[in-house]
Amino acid sequence: MTPGFAASTRPGVWLTDLSLIAMALIWGINFSVVKFGTSLVDPLAYNGLRVAIAAVILAVVALVRSTPWPSRRHMLTLVGLGILGNGIYQFFFVEGLARTSASDTALVVAASPAFIALIGRARGVERISRKGTIGICLSIAGIALVVLGSARPRTGQSSSFLGDVLVLIGSLTWATYTVLLKPHTELVSGFQLAALTMIGGAVPLLVIAWPAMMSAHWSGVPLSGWVALFYSGVFALVIAYYFWYHGVRVIGPTRTAMYSNLQPLIAVLVAWLVLGESPTPWQGVGAASIMSGLLLTRM
Repeated sequence: MTPGFAASTRPGVWLTDLSLIAMALIWGINFSVVKFGTSLVDPLAYNGLRVAIAAVILAVVALVRSTPWPSRRHMLTLVGLGILGNGIYQFFFVEGLARTSASDTALVVAASPAFIALIGRARGVERISRKGTIGICLSIAGIALVVLGSARPRTGQSSSFLGDVLVLIGSLTWATYTVLLKPHTELVSGFQLAALTMIGGAVPLLVIAWPAMMSAHWSGVPLSGWVALFYSGVFALVIAYYFWYHGVRVIGPTRTAMYSNLQPLIAVLVAWLVLGESPTPWQGVGAASIMSGLLLTRM
């Protein structure tokens, strides 16, 4: 398959598209879930435990499958990439989200597809058609409009600039990771890929988060907090990640990443309903531009 935005007729591609829509839905809801969870538990402790849970589940699933494992050198490479994509990225994502609004976080993360396209083109692994370029430009314009009309939390608290910067660094990290991961998606099964990279991310996160995890008052966490932890650990890091890796292998990193542009639409709506972060008219205009860009890339 030629990477980029050219339409594919391979069987299962549209099923992959549907799974990526489900991925966007899971991740869109996850912004509010993590924002709520980190209000009950220290962000480091919350992040360390949810990534550890995901790593254990993915490792068990990968071990019980009969698919042959790659070479030791290949496995170590994937673990190393996992440090970047599931360790460093998750650290900046959760620490940033804990310091800003769920809506702002989703909008900053929405810049990832543009970063992926630029990095992929610079490395020569992506070829973007004219329609794809127009779609990316529309999406970026939509993101700019949404950011200009950033959500106003009902509590009156303004979004944190530091939080937005941390999330932006995380988005750049994720974009680099996605492009570097592309060659491996064609050689390693999705569950093995997810397990090895998640283990790679869990190790440094647990080292950093261990003191916070030991001092956290887990017995005082309400049921809603455990549900949030389960959702952000299993649905967001196991199920949705598998959909992501499968999409990167079947339709390429840039087209897969374009589905991330659905996240801010979902995230802003959920944050409005659940967290009281009121959307603005500018965000509606930006959302329409983002959707138009996404649809154009699939023509």
